[in-house]
Amino acid sequence: MIGLKSITLVFLVILISGLFFLVIVFLSVSFIILLERRVLRYVQERKGPNKVGYIGIIQSFGDAIKLFIREQGYPLFSNIRLFYLAPILSLLLILLVWLVVPLGSGGLRFRLSLIFMFCCLRIGVYVLIIRGWSSNSNYALLGAIRGVAQTISYEVGLIILILSIILLVRGYGLRVVIVNQNYL
Repeated sequence: MIGLKSITLVFLVILISGLFFLVIVFLSVSFIILLERRVLRYVQERKGPNKVGYIGIIQSFGDAIKLFIREQGYPLFSNIRLFYLAPILSLLLILLVWLVVPLGSGGLRFRLSLIFMFCCLRIGVYVLIIRGWSSNSNYALLGAIRGVAQTISYEVGLIILILSIILLVRGYGLRVVIVNQNYL
């Protein structure tokens, strides 16, 4: 019989590994932003934001701190709960998509991971509508509807591309795609 200490230990290990994974993802995003800024600097032939720290490494962290300490504003007649819930829901959905990405021994292991990933991406359309509707502005709602139409049109092409891969590997899991990657 499994004891309470072993269950607590397993839960603690899962929690710590999940937090470690989140930190790694956020750090990689900051370095990708740094790379994007460097490329834009060369493309636009101007000096980029590379003045903070060594070659601009601290710039992304400074931007993140600025986002968190900046004064929060919201539309006057908005539905404040939904207005703040929508970005949280969006972040949650993105992190759920990252759960099924097979990284070594980490990530969830199930056969329908591509279907799960597409379902999480589809729910993002509803989050976009909630963002526009919660501000109680017709212009924001029209912008959200335009964003939903654009997102759906991009997803149709993505689904057709992924369906061809699913037909080639004869499976719905990302691990199946990785295993069969040598043979495609």
